Amino acid sequence: MKHLIILFSLLSTLLLLIPSEAASNPAVIDVDGSKLHPGMYYYILPAIHGRGGGLTFGSRNTTCPLYVREEFYEVNNAIPVTFTPADPNVQIVRLSTDVNVQFLALNYCLQSSVWKLGDVDGVSGRRYVITGGMEGSPGVDTVSNWFKIEKYGEREYKLVFCPSVCEFCKVVCGDVGVFVEDGQKLLGVGGTLFPVVFKRRK
Repeated sequence: MKHLIILFSLLSTLLLLIPSEAASNPAVIDVDGSKLHPGMYYYILPAIHGRGGGLTFGSRNTTCPLYVREEFYEVNNAIPVTFTPADPNVQIVRLSTDVNVQFLALNYCLQSSVWKLGDVDGVSGRRYVITGGMEGSPGVDTVSNWFKIEKYGEREYKLVFCPSVCEFCKVVCGDVGVFVEDGQKLLGVGGTLFPVVFKRRK
């Protein structure tokens, strides 16, 4: 009996030492101090005032696919997005976890509005964030569709491409930044760092 009590005490101590997901991956907070929730819509806005507006999508040098880009004018919140965690049972969007990002909008390319990281561009050598991704089904076939939110400041964040949904896939991780090209501010891996905040659509 004494040995069982000691064993139980040791197990209890070990469980206390194992960090919970909530402790290791805190919730992402919006500008009002509330936690981000899947299924709700948020504007992704630049954290630095005077640097531009929210995020939308549009064509680049061809009609399709559509490229995620930042509006030039700060007064334009642009199009809200929703975040869908890889784990469908999760009720809060947490730091450093895989999420789909999807615009609340239809498009003329007749494709989904889920973000994905495109292939290497043949001209610029860059990888841009485009639409046309698939929601859910985490794994090798959807590895390009997952992004993460990481802390950047006190209430500021950055978007990162570094999916964990495929253990054996080799991915090149990087911060999502902005490339200014032909009068557009396109999102892609690399570029000028793009600190953001999240504002819930009322």
